[in-house]
Amino acid sequence: MKIVMVLTSYDKLGDTGKKTGLWLEEFAAPYYLFKDVGAEITLASPKGGQPPLDPKSDDPASQTPAIQRFKNDKEAQQALANTVKLSHIKAEDYDAVFYPGGHGPLWDLSEDHDSIVLIETLYAAGKPVAAVCHGPAVFSHTKMPDGSPLVQGKCVTGFANTEEAAIGLTSVVPFLVEDLLKMNGGDYSKAEDWQPYTVTDGNLITGQNPASSEAAARALLNKLH
Repeated sequence: MKIVMVLTSYDKLGDTGKKTGLWLEEFAAPYYLFKDVGAEITLASPKGGQPPLDPKSDDPASQTPAIQRFKNDKEAQQALANTVKLSHIKAEDYDAVFYPGGHGPLWDLSEDHDSIVLIETLYAAGKPVAAVCHGPAVFSHTKMPDGSPLVQGKCVTGFANTEEAAIGLTSVVPFLVEDLLKMNGGDYSKAEDWQPYTVTDGNLITGQNPASSEAAARALLNKLH
């Protein structure tokens, strides 16, 4: 079982002068779920190397058991510091793809050609594609073989407009994940803000927010067993 996790390489939070990047929990929780069932995990990002971490995702309020485990795991830290360049990833080598969030993907992965091809190729081959929180930004330009948006007519979720408003970034981000999914014809639904919520529609799996990362990863594993 081979899973590729695709992480952002983008670290600027719009014009705020603040940093963004990968949300640590959304990487750590799925990573350990996959690892603990013996999956072979490849980490990739547009630029390769160490992806930027959103500093807020490592503050005291955001700590989780998975983050603590990661902090004591030199091997995982090494893997994260040496992600493969996304352009070197071949879809046929993998059984599934998982996209953690953080605000970074709104800027880079949403427009990344290699990411779009990876998703379209895996999905067309009947393999599961999962994205959590801001991760569903990767479906901005993904298409079905007939040219329609990949999420059109499918049940999906992702970071809610109300959640973006709650953290005061509605006017900072290039687009809102909820709006994007609806605009592309997705049948968007959500739970209360910050509650775990994951939607599976065939081989498309989406999670609403950081609390949904583990459930989204489990849903992906269920597709592979």
